[in-house]
This record gives sequence, C-alpha cells and structure tokens, in this order.
Amino acid sequence: MSRIALAVILGTTLSGATACGRTSPPAPSPATATATATATANADAPAAADAGAAAALTPDARPIRPEANGMNGAVVSEHPLATAAGYQVLRAGGNAVDAAVTMAAVLAVVRPHMNGVGGDAFALFYDADSRAVTALNGSGRAAAAATPAFFADQGIERMPGSGPLSVTVPGAVSAWAAALARHGTITLAEALAPAIRVAEEGFVVSATLAEDLGGAGRLNEGGQAIYRPGDRRLRPGDVLRSPALAATLRQLSTEGPGALYGGQAGASVVAFLRERGSPLQLADFAAHEVTWTEPATVSFRGHRVHTMPPNSQGIVLLQMLGMAETLPLEERAPGSAELLHELIEIKKLAFADRDRWIADPEHADVPLNRLLDPAYLRQRAALVGRTAAEEREPGFGGSTARGQDGAAFDDGDTIYTMAVDRWGNAVSWIQSLFSSLGSGLVDPATGIVLQNRGAGFTLEAGHPNRIAPGKRPFHTLMPAMVTGADGSFVMTLGTPGGHGQSQSLLQTLIPIVVHGLGPQLAVEAPRFRAESGTRVLIEDRLGAAARAALEARGHRLNVSSGWTATFGSVQVIHRLPSGVLRAGADMRREAAALAY
Repeated sequence: MSRIALAVILGTTLSGATACGRTSPPAPSPATATATATATANADAPAAADAGAAAALTPDARPIRPEANGMNGAVVSEHPLATAAGYQVLRAGGNAVDAAVTMAAVLAVVRPHMNGVGGDAFALFYDADSRAVTALNGSGRAAAAATPAFFADQGIERMPGSGPLSVTVPGAVSAWAAALARHGTITLAEALAPAIRVAEEGFVVSATLAEDLGGAGRLNEGGQAIYRPGDRRLRPGDVLRSPALAATLRQLSTEGPGALYGGQAGASVVAFLRERGSPLQLADFAAHEVTWTEPATVSFRGHRVHTMPPNSQGIVLLQMLGMAETLPLEERAPGSAELLHELIEIKKLAFADRDRWIADPEHADVPLNRLLDPAYLRQRAALVGRTAAEEREPGFGGSTARGQDGAAFDDGDTIYTMAVDRWGNAVSWIQSLFSSLGSGLVDPATGIVLQNRGAGFTLEAGHPNRIAPGKRPFHTLMPAMVTGADGSFVMTLGTPGGHGQSQSLLQTLIPIVVHGLGPQLAVEAPRFRAESGTRVLIEDRLGAAARAALEARGHRLNVSSGWTATFGSVQVIHRLPSGVLRAGADMRREAAALAY
C-alpha cells in the first residue's frame, strides 16, 4: 500500500470518531482474531468487595474491562483516538514504530496537558529479526547558559518547579523523527497527518480531560485562550480545537524536525521564553540531538526485563525486581499484606540509591553495573524487616540527597503508548511535560505547551544531578519491555505516574510473570504508591484485612477510593508462546486497547 493511501485511511478514520473516542475500524476476520476497544470508565467501574479482592486475583478471574486479544497486532495508548490511529496504521501495512509515532503525535493533541511538541520522549524497540532491544533517549538538555551561577546570581536556591527557568529543550519531536528514520516505513508527514486533522477539526472533551484541565487557570494568557477560553473551564462535550498547534505540526510535516530545532517554530518558542527570562537560545535548540543506546536490563524469573538507563529512573524498577527475585514470590498471594509490605520496603531501598546517583551519564559517573549487581541487590533485600522502615540510605556513596529540587511539583502527567506488529516487532514509548501543563507556559504563536523538566535538576553542590550547560535532567520516564531467555519478545509495558511509575510496573509485572494473571486483570488489581517515610497511598479495593495487617507493620495508609490517576495508567501487551497477543488498558485514565 502506498504512503499516500495510508495517510488517506488515517484521515478518514479519525474524522469519523465519535464523541466518546470509540471508532468502528475495519473488522478483522472473526475466525482469526478479535478487536476490542476499551474506553474511559474511571469513576463508574464497580469496586471489588473487601472480602473478595484477593480471591479475585487468579488467572481465571474475569476483569472488569474486556481484554483486547489478537494474533497479528495490538496497540494501546492513553486515548481512544490515538489508539484508533495506531490501529489503522497496523491494518494498512505499517509497522509497530509507524503506529507508535502516529499515536504519540495524536496524544500530543488530545492529552495536551500531559505531553506534546514541548515535551520529551523515551522509547524501547524490539527488532524481531535480530531479537535485539535498543533504546532511544529523546530528552532535552539545559541551556548552554544554565550554570549554577546563573541561578545563584538571581538568588535562586532551588530549581523552580514551573515558569521559564524550568524549561529545557524539548526532545519529543526529535524522537519521532529519529524512530521513523531508523525503524519506520512511513514518513514523518504521514505519521503527523492524523494529529493535524484532530488539531484542526477538533475533538470532543471528555469528563476526564475537563477535570484534568481544571488547573488551566495557572497558564499564561496565551495558554488560557486555548484551554480556558473566555475564562471558562472546558466542560464534557465541548469541542477543543488547536489551530496554532495544527499549524506547527503542519510545519514539522513539511520541513521536518528542523522547524523546531533551529527553524521558525523554534525561534518563536525561544523569543517567547527569553522575554520571560529564560537562558535558552536558538543555538540550544539547533544543537539538540537524540541518543541511541543500550537498555539497562536484569534477569527476573527466567526473563530479561529492559528499561531506559540514566538519566531515566528506569533502573529503579530493575533494582526492585532484582531484590524481589530473592523472595519466595510464588508463595505470596497477589494482594497479600506480606507481599505488599516487602515490595514497599524494597521501593525505599531502590529510591535511596536513585536519589543519590541518577543523573546524565554524559556529565556524571553513574555506577550502573554496581547498582544492578545481583550480589549487591541480594544484600540490599536482606535489609527488609518485618516492620516499616522510616527512611533508607543508599547502599554506598554517602547519605541520601533529594537529587531533584522540583520533585514536589511532579504529579505524573505523562502519556504512554505501545505497539506490536504482525512481524513481531514491538515498541514501548513514553513522553511527557512532567507536571500537568508543564511549566505553565504556552507559546501562543505555535500552540506549544512547554515542559518543566528543568525541575528535575538540583542546585545542590556536588550532586551528580546538579544543573550544568547542555546537561539532561533526572527523568521519571521509563518505558519497559520483557524478553525471554532466548531473546524472544514477551511483553511491553509502561505507565504514567511520575515517581510512581516503577511501583505500578512492579505491581503489574509480578502478577503476570509469577502468578499467571492476564494483563487486563493485572492492570486492574489494586495498587499502592509508597511516598516518603512510612506513608503509603493505597486503593480501597485492597481487602480490609490486608490493609489492617500493613498498618500493624507500621505503614501509615492513606486509602483512596475509585479509580484515580494517582496510581498511574498501566498498559501491557503480552505475547504468549502460541503467538497470541493479550493487551491490557488501565481505566484509571483514558487508556484504550485494540488488537486483531
């Protein structure tokens, strides 16, 4: 099929999407596959009774949402419109990378407070022919003038969590182009076509988006004109159009990523920021480039788990899995107090190392091999006791330091998307602005919402994550992938959730790999999110007896009702040995899955 025909199909599909985000894509043969769309169901989903919560977590249990299953391809994303676009790319002959970039671009329009042209991206790629997993770091860097002295001269002692000084060079667009150039079969223009159409013609605001954009009042005037027009909050059923963003996407479609990295779009953003005191210059944008690298990886229960190396926090998941590997997990029931206690305590140990060491490896010595050494992780796991520890110190290298001055501003506003194609290739893709609406700044000329990833730096002297010219900040973004001992593809998974990402993935991966749960059931299982000290956020669907047992061990629980974004939005595509693809999409946000 020609690229032109592919673009036509994509445009037709999105223009026919309904208000709730569901579409009617061409149905595959019922003899070979099923296609299931899962759309928003946040507060309306029934909660499991306390007495039955743990008992429901068995491989044969029925999830609340139907699972999307197929034999050829599958896609999952944070919005039904994006999922529909990615699905059509696969059905039209595109590969997993084509689908992932297409979905990422649509998500930049329909989840504008979480990600976009003004944000960053990371991705993992599985190549079915070579059985190799590669990693793409599309995060941006600090300005050449962003020295510690630059902030000290202004009397700033902690990195700002918002505003012009929190903005770094956005890297997402460079990641889109780089991924397609190396692994794709369609052009950037074709991948951007559905996003341009949605931005120009508009899409229907869901209840979730209306709630999420309730904080748009903190935006600058140009941002409020788009996301709080007439000083009125957007309501469910409103149609949101973004003509300036559409024009920028069209410019990127025509001119390529250079339009942002040194061209007209980039010049507009830089002028906008410099008027407000930012040290960024167009030369910083022009100097930006992505980094192709090897993923960080550990062995877990006969599998290899891959994620991003630093400057991403991805190794936190690997450390936790390495420590969990020492536990008799098969004897721990999913949702049991004993298992949850151990995972909460493991998290504290991993985060102590994270906050001490994670930084840009091009500017700091990150002892990755030592942090992931199995003997070291066994030693760390042995520190877990019967009761909750208040705080933990890193295993080496001195006392713990926060490492990210703006960490308190993190509210986990990120999108995640994934795809597996008919040839067995897979993509795990994540992109973000960091906080909701990023820096709080929107360049009105381009419609670009600018991230606040600079908040991930620290100004603490001597810390490896201290801001420096051209340096990448600590990043919470961490796509994940699982392969078999023979290198075969097993699973792709990821989630939004800021500092909770690794915890949500840990609580999803163990039930699938160890206890045999299907991905949709594992995604729906009640979760915790361990905060500082002994404070733990936990969902009320966890049984009352388990909660009481955790409190008896010294955990201070803050119980959350309903299905909230605090606990992420995990997405999974699991390939069985038979070749069947099982996909799970989280109802805690707007995730949707399709398979055929």
